[in-house]
Amino acid sequence: MSQAQVRVAVVGVGEIGRGWAAMCTAAGWPVTMFDNSTEALDGAPAIVTGRARALASLGRANEQEVEQGVAGLAVGRSLLQACSEAHWIIESIDEDLLAKQKLFEAFESVAPKARIVTSSTSGFQPKDVAARCRRPDRTLVAHPMNPPDLLPLVELVPGPHTDGTLLEVVKGWLRALGRIPVIIRKPVPGNVAGRITAAVWREAIDLVLKGVIDVDDLDRAVSVGPGLAWAAGGPHLTLHLSAGERKLAQFVQMTCHDHETRWADLASWTKLEQEDQHRLIHAIENAYAEQIEQIRRARNRRVAAILRGVEEARTD
Repeated sequence: MSQAQVRVAVVGVGEIGRGWAAMCTAAGWPVTMFDNSTEALDGAPAIVTGRARALASLGRANEQEVEQGVAGLAVGRSLLQACSEAHWIIESIDEDLLAKQKLFEAFESVAPKARIVTSSTSGFQPKDVAARCRRPDRTLVAHPMNPPDLLPLVELVPGPHTDGTLLEVVKGWLRALGRIPVIIRKPVPGNVAGRITAAVWREAIDLVLKGVIDVDDLDRAVSVGPGLAWAAGGPHLTLHLSAGERKLAQFVQMTCHDHETRWADLASWTKLEQEDQHRLIHAIENAYAEQIEQIRRARNRRVAAILRGVEEARTD
């Protein structure tokens, strides 16, 4: 099977499912979508088509391939109709373990041609999702960042029975889609990107609620500060490069010492109380009131420009 012949079924057409479908459609791959919600399913083709074409306008997809994918975009009115011809099934329903288990069990009978079945979950381990499967060897977690069609990271979490050869196959498919797969070798709640996001967001919330900084300035501080540095190299490479001519061991020791007082003062709460949630929501809404759609478009243009710059720098 060549990469150009991968037939995809996306089960669950919420935000993540539509992102997966747009990504595959933009690559010219035939995609069939299914959801238990008729309303969500009926609206999905127009949304996915729009997002796929937007990728072409941002320079993240080839216009001819996008139109080829749009022509092959379909809706399955049953799970069997959606999955029977699929080589790759992408499950993207809500985070409900029992519902996922029942769905993966159903894939055993409705998807005989599927080489790989992936879950987009960030909260459950692959062995639990595949607990009812007779074929756990073809199952794993493939968790994308949001929006999946724009951000290239996909975290792959194999289960104890995942076939190593198929893991390499899905890595190849993801690279063909312009994604950057990383392997999570030991399953942890939230995977890796989710845990780092949770840690940074908790501190960002705390700083806003304590009146240290406004929401919009906090977002600027992160996006053009550590966020920009990490986009080019990640936290450890950034640290290594910051060492300059100094030995890395000496610089790490010095940096750890400098951070000790900060670590001791960081937010450590594990639950944001209802009152604080309301305060946070109010602060975010005030910062971005009635601008969200134009801000979303601007964010997408910035992400596309950053990706182009990083890719060109890698080529150089």
